[in-house]
Amino acid sequence: MIIEPPSGPRELRLEQLSADLVVVGGGLSGVCAAISAARGGSRVVLIQDRPVLGGNASSEVRLWILGATSHGGNNNRWAREGGIVNEVLLENQYRNPGGNPVILDTILQDWVAREKNLTVLVNTQVFHVEMERERIRRVQAFNSQNSTMYQVEGALFADSSGDGILVHMSGAAYRMGSEEASEFDEPMAPGDDYGKLLGHSMYFYTKDVGHRIDYVAPDFALKDVPSLIPRFRSFNAVEHGCSLWWIEWGGRLDTIHQSEEIKGELQKVVYGVWNYIKNSGSFPEAENLALEWVATIPGKRESRRAEGDYVLRQSDIIDQVEHEDNVTHGGWSIDLHPADGVYAQQGGCNQYHAKGVFGIPYRCMYSRNIENLFINGRLLSASHVAFGSTRVMATSGAVGQAIGTAASVCTRLGRAPQELSSDDGLAALKSALAEAGHHVPGYAPLAVGNLATGAALNVSSELFLDGLPPDAGWRPLSDSYAQMLPMRPGEGGSLTIPVRAERATSLAVEVRAAEKPGNHTPERVLQRQEFALAPGQGEIVVALPDTEQPCYGFLCLLENPDVAVGLSQQRVTGFLSVKQGGLDKVSTASRQEAPEGLGVESFDFWIPERRPKGQNIAFSANRPVHAFGKAALVSGPTRPTSAPNAWAAALTDAEPWITLDWQDGISARELVLYLDCDFDHPLESVQMRHADRVMPFLVHECEVECDGNVIAAIQDNRSPILRIALLEDETIHRLTIRPRNRQGCPVALFGIRVQ
Repeated sequence: MIIEPPSGPRELRLEQLSADLVVVGGGLSGVCAAISAARGGSRVVLIQDRPVLGGNASSEVRLWILGATSHGGNNNRWAREGGIVNEVLLENQYRNPGGNPVILDTILQDWVAREKNLTVLVNTQVFHVEMERERIRRVQAFNSQNSTMYQVEGALFADSSGDGILVHMSGAAYRMGSEEASEFDEPMAPGDDYGKLLGHSMYFYTKDVGHRIDYVAPDFALKDVPSLIPRFRSFNAVEHGCSLWWIEWGGRLDTIHQSEEIKGELQKVVYGVWNYIKNSGSFPEAENLALEWVATIPGKRESRRAEGDYVLRQSDIIDQVEHEDNVTHGGWSIDLHPADGVYAQQGGCNQYHAKGVFGIPYRCMYSRNIENLFINGRLLSASHVAFGSTRVMATSGAVGQAIGTAASVCTRLGRAPQELSSDDGLAALKSALAEAGHHVPGYAPLAVGNLATGAALNVSSELFLDGLPPDAGWRPLSDSYAQMLPMRPGEGGSLTIPVRAERATSLAVEVRAAEKPGNHTPERVLQRQEFALAPGQGEIVVALPDTEQPCYGFLCLLENPDVAVGLSQQRVTGFLSVKQGGLDKVSTASRQEAPEGLGVESFDFWIPERRPKGQNIAFSANRPVHAFGKAALVSGPTRPTSAPNAWAAALTDAEPWITLDWQDGISARELVLYLDCDFDHPLESVQMRHADRVMPFLVHECEVECDGNVIAAIQDNRSPILRIALLEDETIHRLTIRPRNRQGCPVALFGIRVQ
């Protein structure tokens, strides 16, 4: 029992903490920054003002996590962000096949709880910043749930708060709203009619309760939806949640200080829209639907953007500029919305894609005038136009991992964030990111500090792919369909492909490639052939042209509804089929037609069909179209780029193995295996279902021997990276790896690291 006698004013309970890195904001970008820094050995405090982690991805808002893959609706193949975002999405795929946002909350909670160097404070709002000249010394925060005041001191800080509480209170340079087109030579910069800011959105969920249920709207609900919302015909009784992302408003207001006003208007819209669906009589199929959930906070898109030593701009995205300090990548379209949102006469957004992914420089990730402040997530140093692409959560999460890793490297080297931009600092940062499975554009992750490169490497077999069996039926060419094939100089040959014609006709086949070898937009026609087809089943023989450098070629069978092509059930690492066409959620047309003078290119979309569809085209080749050689295990990227970049065992190899031998022996602490987790699949975190709970290409089981002794026997793996501890005080002469795949795909690995 506690009895407090009368007294003078009392102080709040005070808890003082200190850390190498203080992360303010627990959205996906903040979580990734905190975890990556903690894994790098830094002491980290993560301060989140909400009761759950995840920000817009959490059960409080319920937006799906997306990034460079853009729902699979652009030409960015194998573009899904790696590292921690990838870990979370793969685990979510396994635990949460129904796309329940509450389950995602628990995964994020598990992920932070695993880090012994990480302290998490939820329900805790930072409200004061203490400075020492141009450095943040400490922050003060209050938790209303445990009535505790926190003073948190740090050597480094990362503002991951979205609205930029640290950026604002520390005096860091920032901007808000759209620049004039002339500032960064950005033709896409919007004028006043379209609006200078993106608004907030609020979502609702519905549920079929199996019987008629009535709905009585609150008094504040929006009346006369058809006359006030120009896109009212887009509403239906099927879509809910973030499929209605365009229920947006607030772009003409101060999206920070007027956020409560924006929320109130969005509540009017949501309840008014549901009233319209339930009670207008236009949706009889909604009779058994109940309003199950409505967000209590809106999802925010845009507010402050901090200024770093570089401001990312439109040309960096469209031209895919290769900055020396690019440390992560993006690939979402430049996605700008009308400021009037749901009330706008324009469509919900204007989306324009680049022909491939773009890099994001490290110089965009720290404040240009506050010495120890990283700027994360929506605060990234970018123009309003470039922000239209970088703001999405998977991209922000990858930026967060880059920042957290940079913080741990700064701590280890005793440097400020700006000082890491030197050659040796960037080298250390890129190496640490790549080792963690994060994709660093243009970087060879297996070449640095890898004892495997000095080993005698042997494998049980190598896959020389000379065909795919015709065992998956026929696909009518109602739209153009293409097989992506890795091509190398001097490796031409020909493919024999089964086709079936309904009547006498001709089929045009083109071999195409991208102008830029690392892109996957088939814009350049290398060769065209015409085949006369008789009715019935037959074959065509397509000659493959030579190429000047390694790239993916597209064997395009052009649209002809009278013709069907034979398909194969066999899936192989780095091989994809794509169709010419758009995607309802993203590229709604089959071609991006860019208006004159917008600074964006026009091109066709060739996109994959999701599993269980999307089978490869069956073929036989007069010479192997690709050799999955063992050299890929210790060189190149750890995902497909301009080639599969993988070793794969032969299809007939039932017991594949890899050995690494060191004649003089080595000492090492860890063996790391980089697996194929299908970086082409978007893996939306909520609402959408996925055909596989575990990626079909993954190594699902793995046994590792060290000098003849089994040291690891991994079962039921669903992780993209396997880490096996080694004994540093023992000399190692041989490691034997026995990987297995239990879903019918050839065993494949992108890389091996011994360190």
